[in-house]
Amino acid sequence: MSKKATLKEVALAAGVSAQTVSRVVNKRPDVAEDTRLHIQQIIEDMGYQPNTHARSLITRHSYTLGVVATGLEFFGPSTVLVGLQQEAEKLGYSLNLILTQELEKEDYRHILNNFGGSQVDGIIWAVPPVGDSRELYIAPLLSDTPPIIFLNHPQVGLSVVAIDNHHGAVLATQHLIEQRYQHIGIITGPSSWWEASERYRGWKETITAAGLAFKSSFVAEGDWTAAGGEKAFLELVEQNHELDAIFVSNDQMALGALKTAHRLGKTIPDNLGIVGFDDYPESAFFIPSLTTIRQPLKEMGAAAVREVVQMIAVHRENQEEYEPKTITLQPRLIIRESSSKRQNPEVHF
Repeated sequence: MSKKATLKEVALAAGVSAQTVSRVVNKRPDVAEDTRLHIQQIIEDMGYQPNTHARSLITRHSYTLGVVATGLEFFGPSTVLVGLQQEAEKLGYSLNLILTQELEKEDYRHILNNFGGSQVDGIIWAVPPVGDSRELYIAPLLSDTPPIIFLNHPQVGLSVVAIDNHHGAVLATQHLIEQRYQHIGIITGPSSWWEASERYRGWKETITAAGLAFKSSFVAEGDWTAAGGEKAFLELVEQNHELDAIFVSNDQMALGALKTAHRLGKTIPDNLGIVGFDDYPESAFFIPSLTTIRQPLKEMGAAAVREVVQMIAVHRENQEEYEPKTITLQPRLIIRESSSKRQNPEVHF
């Protein structure tokens, strides 16, 4: 087994003092950016791993981040967790993960108290808010917690990393309109999820702005699963024989819709266009391959780790409150076969 690199060896290779390397490892702000980048590259090249136990004894910090998560059976939350883990490891932090299924009011204090007992340096709250749960039940507790950052659902007074779900829905719906579909429905996620409501809002605003028909029967609610997508798809097509396109709010539900459309003899994309959301890794291998909205999910997790580590650093250095801010990441449209009609003579409208 090869010998692990030491801090002194990193300093020698970088041509700086051991103290400067230590400042970079500990996320100190008093290091020039070019020097920081140079040292970080040397650390990566040499495979240097800081001794987090020794650091915690010296600094009285655990170099552990608490993570509250749910829905890991779904692609989105599980991929965000991968991004969290990779970035935390890169920055020398470990994760203390709590998974929860039911977010009742009384659970919040218990979860935060649990993290307090394990002495985490910061918290990443990766659970969708239910109603006004953050405002009523979490926000009042924040003064008693380490620095905390939330994923999605921007809210005044909280630090948040969010993906622009509304814009993603606009991209999906605009694409279907540009393909000359005229009757565009939607399969939403659970209405209690912020992401689902934002995607619905983007779809509705876009078809309304384009002068296309909006009917309540054009909307069916799913549960993020393929089976839920199948059920919602049947509900839509049974009530709307004129429907010629559907924006499906995640790729797993889109898979259920595609299978059911095939069973009913619908030709995709000529008779029916379908666009999903997520860019699930297997989406390119669906039949037909699925046009979808790619979310920067790993980057979302990584950004949350970087931000909470910065919050921790500010608190350590100045004992001051970190100014809350929202970091918004943008999704991208990935065009594949499920929405691309065979090209007809150009039509202007």
